[in-house]
Amino acid sequence: MFTGIIESVGKIRSVTPLAGGDDAGVRLEVEVGTLSMANVRIGDSIAINGACMTVVEKATNTFKVDVSRESLSKTSGLDQIGEVNLEKALTLGDSLGGHLVSGHVDGIGTVIEFAPVAESHELVIEAPTSLGKFLAYKGSVAVNGVSLTVNRVEDLPTGCRFSINLIPHTVEVTALKHLKPGSKVNLEIDLIARYVERMLGVR
Repeated sequence: MFTGIIESVGKIRSVTPLAGGDDAGVRLEVEVGTLSMANVRIGDSIAINGACMTVVEKATNTFKVDVSRESLSKTSGLDQIGEVNLEKALTLGDSLGGHLVSGHVDGIGTVIEFAPVAESHELVIEAPTSLGKFLAYKGSVAVNGVSLTVNRVEDLPTGCRFSINLIPHTVEVTALKHLKPGSKVNLEIDLIARYVERMLGVR
């Protein structure tokens, strides 16, 4: 489990295809930035842009993960060199500063607008229609692993469009600063909303 509070902006340094042909995944080497690797062990989980991955190799300033072809097909930004949001998994006693995030990407959204508004930035994203019922005014959503609060929701024929206000601190300390119209982002809907929908569906 994660909180959606980003610990470091790292960088995917290399993307190497794994053996197995077109159905194989890739191995990523990730620079950790300011993320401490002191208590990270092989087999531990680290969220990369909101996707939970398992550490298979580690060094002082880098770690490696294997990303399956299935994971690549369900996420965005894990197959290219560039900056990424990093968060280590929660341990007992950690502060839950954001919201409960599982690291399982539910869908890929498209950035419609990302522009300054007064001292902040407004981020407008269009999510797949299937995720619309999980997005609510003042509800939580994880965008590329960042815990954020929804300010506006609009259901459209093409999908569900929602708006988020990013304070300067969030823009400064996450890789969201690189977003632009057309950018693809990993979305994870609120864990509680997922269970509520399942329970109501069974009834």
